[in-house]
Amino acid sequence: MPTMNLLQAINNALDIAMGSDERVLCFGEDVGGFGGVFRATSHLQEKYGRERCFNTPLVEQGIIGFANGLAAQGHKPVAEIQFADYIFPAFDQIVNESAKFRYRSGSLFEVGGLTIRAPYGGGISGGLYHSQSPEAYFAHTPGLKIVVPRNPHQAKGLLLAAIRDPDPVLFFEPKRLYRASTGEVPEADYQLPLGEAEVIKEGSDVTLLAWGAQVEVTEKAAELAEKEGISCEVIDLRSILPWDVETVAQSVLKTGRLVISHEAPLTGGFAGEIAATIAERCFLYLESPIQRVTGLDTPFPLTLEKEYLPNHLKIVEAIKASIEF
Repeated sequence: MPTMNLLQAINNALDIAMGSDERVLCFGEDVGGFGGVFRATSHLQEKYGRERCFNTPLVEQGIIGFANGLAAQGHKPVAEIQFADYIFPAFDQIVNESAKFRYRSGSLFEVGGLTIRAPYGGGISGGLYHSQSPEAYFAHTPGLKIVVPRNPHQAKGLLLAAIRDPDPVLFFEPKRLYRASTGEVPEADYQLPLGEAEVIKEGSDVTLLAWGAQVEVTEKAAELAEKEGISCEVIDLRSILPWDVETVAQSVLKTGRLVISHEAPLTGGFAGEIAATIAERCFLYLESPIQRVTGLDTPFPLTLEKEYLPNHLKIVEAIKASIEF
């Protein structure tokens, strides 16, 4: 199998999707001949023409409104929001239109072919307008699916599944992994299931849960904890909405402990929803309070980015606190 980085895997998935279904269109700010600000759509306009891969004006609400209209007419639009931080002008279109189209019509019409791609998260010294993780805002909205890959193999399989899924999907791409994460990726067309977590490493003492770029950080924390005799089970959630309650609950029933990590701020972060659900499902089996290791309740900083982000050392401290409770 060829080795790809995350960007190449995403580009490959888009190429396969467009080649296998003429209804698939790619558009957004600078995605055409320029190939996008991160080059995720490189050569797609050259291969499929301006009619199927093209630039839009710098108006996010218009991009998603246009995408909703295309999807409602049977197309499969893949709309790129240049940075996830820029998605908020389109918030109304996503939560009030994309998510509710099918429901309000009694299934007479829908926008299930819609996929929204957005680079997200920190790690590139992008400051407060290029580093946010907004998944929790959208997880409060029935009618959407939310997916976050952690490596090239996942990125290709999950993106192809998202484009072909019968529901509108938000596909958040951890931008600090674009070129940093590499691995073998099948050349063939394949899909990975949405809504299913992946148990990366089995363990017996504590469950560690993360998604996107935080999975690698969590794995590093698990390695340090193992050196101190603590057996960690590491789970990549992969899908935020729907999220795989059963896999996480089964792990916590075994370990009795749960540490959740994400880059977004603590208050209102999706870790809170997970913690509440697992507390309900596993209350009598918990050996200690569920720990959350997250970003801070401040705007995302520029010069203090490393201090803001939840790193492996912070996760190790949470693991120890859980074990020693």
